[in-house]
Amino acid sequence: MNRHFIAFTLLVSLFASSIFYSCKKDNDKNSSVGHIAESEKLTIPAAIDLPTNLPGGNTRVATYYAEGVQKYKSQKVGGSTPATYEWVFVAPDANLYDATNNKVGTHGAGPYWKLSNGDSIYAQQFTPSRLAHSPDPNAIDWLLLQTKTGITPSGVFANVAYVQRIATTGGKKPSQLPTTEGQFANIPYTAVYRFTKINQ
Repeated sequence: MNRHFIAFTLLVSLFASSIFYSCKKDNDKNSSVGHIAESEKLTIPAAIDLPTNLPGGNTRVATYYAEGVQKYKSQKVGGSTPATYEWVFVAPDANLYDATNNKVGTHGAGPYWKLSNGDSIYAQQFTPSRLAHSPDPNAIDWLLLQTKTGITPSGVFANVAYVQRIATTGGKKPSQLPTTEGQFANIPYTAVYRFTKINQ
């Protein structure tokens, strides 16, 4: 076979491969791979930054991308005449994905994060709450949570002390107030969750 033809064929193959991987990389931006990678470039506000915990510091043990909804229900504003209603947060309901685009677990009321193999963690707010407004005005706040008192994290979450919610999109309660009691709203959202332990 002609050497020039072989060289030309190789060049065409390399060019096609570069286009394929370039497109794949662009698609990854909308996947858990892309979201987690982009979240590593974020500047974390001081309000939700981790304590330094010197001299040992901290170690992140897991990072997951969540995609789901934030649930709200209507509630009467106490004593209002005529009756008026407001949206009250109920719980998150989301799937968790790892940095290889695999669905690995769920996130729900508690709040909890549970992997498919049973590893789990529950968290609670600090007092006062540690939160920062998202750079996206249409997104729910970023948070720093602590492990829930009385519930020991298991598996990959063992010894985790902190959960950070960052890189949020969506999830805010509806801007239009409810008109009756018993209404519900499920608002799509995404976020990246980081799980960190204190080095002993």
